[in-house]
Amino acid sequence: MACSCSSKAQVAALLLALFGWVSSCVTTFVPLWKNLNLDLNELEIWNMGLWQVCIIQEEGAMECKAHESFLALPPELRAARVLMCLSNGLGFLAAVLSALGLDCWRMCEEQAALKKRLLLCGGAAFGTSGIMTLVPVSWVAYNTVLEFWDETIPDIVPRWEFGEATFLGWFAGFFLAAGGSLLLCTACLRRTETASAPAAAESAPPGKAPWGHPAHPKHADLVI
Repeated sequence: MACSCSSKAQVAALLLALFGWVSSCVTTFVPLWKNLNLDLNELEIWNMGLWQVCIIQEEGAMECKAHESFLALPPELRAARVLMCLSNGLGFLAAVLSALGLDCWRMCEEQAALKKRLLLCGGAAFGTSGIMTLVPVSWVAYNTVLEFWDETIPDIVPRWEFGEATFLGWFAGFFLAAGGSLLLCTACLRRTETASAPAAAESAPPGKAPWGHPAHPKHADLVI
């Protein structure tokens, strides 16, 4: 498989989007969306995720408990569960479509229009997946800030703060959106290069091949 500069750009964009997709999957399942440190008991750290709540003690032991009911969760966590799962599924579909549309693969070389459509669909799916990751992460972060600065809550009550998964989710959404945008750009660039190639061939001067090699006349070795 021979790769041109455009093909290498497509591979780089796909790797960037895949890194974002893996990070998004990790963000979905780790219980690190919110952190809580108790002033009365500093030996325990509470972590909340979309699926469970964990307590980390000073000895390093961790105890986790799954959320009892989906309907009992706050609205932002319910929406985050649905959107993050949809984002992960859409990202996997985008990876398959983009891989099939890469110019490096010799498969379906004669169907350039089909490969271009696959690459465009994959890039658009990656971009949508990135947005579907950024929305729930930002929503949970926004509500965390509101609750932290809520003056109606007594100061003695502990406040939830940002967890590591919040920042990982922001990076994941950014990488997904950036990788999808680059795939769309490389697909459009490939169309421009393909259209300019026949024009260069037509503009070649007579007696020379399109790539600068002198054309050999037919029957040049015949003696009349």
